[in-house]
Amino acid sequence: MVEQDHRAIKRIIRPMLGFKDFRCARVILSGIEIMHMIAKGQMKHTGKIKPSAASQFYSLVT
Repeated sequence: MVEQDHRAIKRIIRPMLGFKDFRCARVILSGIEIMHMIAKGQMKHTGKIKPSAASQFYSLVT
């Protein structure tokens, strides 16, 4: 799922001054998109206790 709000991505990418290669850009942009989705509450979780945004992200990485 691709987010429609590109303002958040532009705000994060601007200080980076671009990417070195296409693979790097793909990885970084997908991480930004995932964090944005977690922050908006679009990620589903199992269990009674809702995990924090950082723990949701780390569970996806590992």
